[in-house]
Amino acid sequence: MAQIRIRNTNEIIAGDEKVREFLNQYEVIYEHWDTNKLPQELADNFSLSDDQKSAILNIFQSEIQELASRRGYRTWDVITLSEATPNIEELLAKFEQIHTHTEDEIRVIVAGAGTFIIKGTPDTGYFDVNLEPGDLISVPENTPHFFTLTDERKVIAVRLFVEENGWIAHPYEDHSFQKS
Repeated sequence: MAQIRIRNTNEIIAGDEKVREFLNQYEVIYEHWDTNKLPQELADNFSLSDDQKSAILNIFQSEIQELASRRGYRTWDVITLSEATPNIEELLAKFEQIHTHTEDEIRVIVAGAGTFIIKGTPDTGYFDVNLEPGDLISVPENTPHFFTLTDERKVIAVRLFVEENGWIAHPYEDHSFQKS
C-alpha cells in the first residue's frame, strides 16, 4: 500500500482511499494490482533474464491489456534495479534528476519498492509517494517528478508507454527543491 510524505511538513498520508484522494488533486492515478499471482522465484529475483521479464508480462497480461485499452498505451516492459544492476549508481543519478515528460509516466511495482517524488502546488511543495508491490502510479505529462529506490535498493516494475521508444525526460530546473 502506497504512503505519501509531504516534504514541507513531514505529514504522512496512508491508506488506499486517502492516498488516492490526495493524488487525485494532482491528476496522479493510483491503483492497485494483485501481485500474489507472481511466483516467489520471480518476486525474489532482482537480476531477471529477458525470458523472466516476459513471464512477468504474461502473468499480468490481462491487467496490462485493460490499462492499455483504457489509457492508450502501446508498449510495455519490465525494469529491475538492484545492487546487482550494472552501473546502478549512474542510473540512479540519472533517475534522480527532476524532469517532465510529454506523456504520463506509469509504473506498477511488482516486487521490491520505489519512490516517486512529485511537485505539488506551491503550498504543498514536493511530496514522496512510497510504492510497494501492487501499487500502480501514473504521473501526468508535464508534471515535475523523479523516481528513485527506497533504502532496500531493489525494485521490479512494469512500465507502460504511449510512445514506442518510451519516455523522453525533459530536465526541469527548480532551485526550491531540496533533497531529503
